Amino acid sequence: MYLRHLVKSTGALTLLMMLSGATFALPSDQDQPIYVEADAAAIDDITGITTYTGDVIITQGSMILKGSKIELFRGEDQTINQMISFGAPAYFEQQPQADQAITYATGITLDYTIDKQMLLITGDAKVEQGGDEFTGAKISYDMTNEQVKAFSSEGGKQRVQMILQPRSETEQ
Repeated sequence: MYLRHLVKSTGALTLLMMLSGATFALPSDQDQPIYVEADAAAIDDITGITTYTGDVIITQGSMILKGSKIELFRGEDQTINQMISFGAPAYFEQQPQADQAITYATGITLDYTIDKQMLLITGDAKVEQGGDEFTGAKISYDMTNEQVKAFSSEGGKQRVQMILQPRSETEQ
């Protein structure tokens, strides 16, 4: 059955969704249900896009995604393969591994491609982990390969800035 409807509530709308096949950092995260809270939801089974609006909070295990609007994209196999969060700022938090510090990211737009474990942050982009901090107009964070690439704005009005904490000999 194809659903095309809009769900609204005066309080927060809480939806419980199960996600099969996707991974989110901690091994146990992928086995956890996804919880969504929002003021409204528009679900389109034909396009596979679900749009949540109004102080949206999505959690799954250690992953937290917040924004004023979040779009979830499902593939043909019905698993969620992409989440785009819009906000002022949009917010992302996740513990990459049990022995690693939590990663925090903020920006105007956060585009999280789940199967590639790639987070693209645009507009006042910022990533923090373990005291290290990266800021710029745009940041690409490859979680699988633990690589961060930060970019300045056109014209260089917002330059890339980094704070890198010294590492102990055991961390090197």
